[in-house]
Amino acid sequence: METKNIGLRGIEVADTRISNIDGEKGKLIYRGYDILDLTKNSTFEETAYLLLYDDLPTKEQLAEFNSKLIDARYIPKQMQKNMGNWRKDADPMDMLQAFVAALAGYYDEEFANKSASYDRAINLIAKIPTIIASWQRIRNGLEIVDPDPSLSHAGNFLYMMSGERPDPEVEKIFDVCLILHADHTFNASTFTARQVASTRAHMYSAASSAIGALSGELHGGANTEVMKMLLEIGDLDKVEPWIKEQMAKGERIMGMGHAVYKTYDPRAQVLKEMSRKLAEKTGDKWFEMTERVETTTINEMKKQKDRDIYPNVDLYSASIYYMLKIPVDLNTPIFAISRVAGWGAHIIEEKFAEAAPKPALYRPKAVYVGKYCGPQGCEYKKLDLRK
Repeated sequence: METKNIGLRGIEVADTRISNIDGEKGKLIYRGYDILDLTKNSTFEETAYLLLYDDLPTKEQLAEFNSKLIDARYIPKQMQKNMGNWRKDADPMDMLQAFVAALAGYYDEEFANKSASYDRAINLIAKIPTIIASWQRIRNGLEIVDPDPSLSHAGNFLYMMSGERPDPEVEKIFDVCLILHADHTFNASTFTARQVASTRAHMYSAASSAIGALSGELHGGANTEVMKMLLEIGDLDKVEPWIKEQMAKGERIMGMGHAVYKTYDPRAQVLKEMSRKLAEKTGDKWFEMTERVETTTINEMKKQKDRDIYPNVDLYSASIYYMLKIPVDLNTPIFAISRVAGWGAHIIEEKFAEAAPKPALYRPKAVYVGKYCGPQGCEYKKLDLRK
């Protein structure tokens, strides 16, 4: 008999102190703090500290943390040189996964030292934006822009990518995007990172595997698919017939629906308002089109299946990044810039059992539904006897 627990949906596999989702109420909590409160009052650097160290930092702790991030932003010149050997049309997520794994060849890796694990997590948080920005410059035949120690984490990435210091409002919008994406309990990439860490693999290996999981269109790649959808539709007047046609064919509308939330994704609430403000600033049509996708999908789902559906984090983040002039294929790598803070926290929790202890490594049980020839197994026939 086939199992009903496909994809471990609803199966509790470990305790965590890092984040929590209330899918019924539409709540996301980082270390006890509501995500909506953090987006109003915090910064990505402060939120990353919270996720790693289980508490908000003091002024002195935040200054020291920022200093470590700034010092760690540079990546080896040899790594940037190696990027030049890649095809310029290579998938940025493949590039990112490869070079994050390669970091282990440049930096010492811990085996059982918790303090060193925090340093490795900071190293990853600091370097992933530089890896992505370097690739963006290299593949376009442009000079690499070195990190600017005077800029925030969000502002520095935008600067390294474009070569221009960002507008303060744009920098703040991007900073909030990073806060919103920083963690989301045991999602596919985070669970992948924890699973690899449970084998006692090192931090860079676990983070690289998480990037691989994030690259899929049903996870981190979803916001890229949303923007492709908007570009394919093209105009506001075409949204409604396009959505109706796709839903009539049973196609999924990217950016709508979530495996956990049964109401509005709280991150989508924040992103929707930021997309609205950015559209007012730029005069672009993408917010209006995205909102029309949302309302049409909600109405059609109710009409066709008598079910409620709500936007997830990907629906409005796509239009925000596009209006920030970020290439569509960098949407998912930017997700990694943020989510690496959560990955680092989860890898440390997994390896050092901060929550309740669990078995040494994950080993779920599968239900075999393949060929069955009896209790003795199938009879092996030599090659010349097979038909």
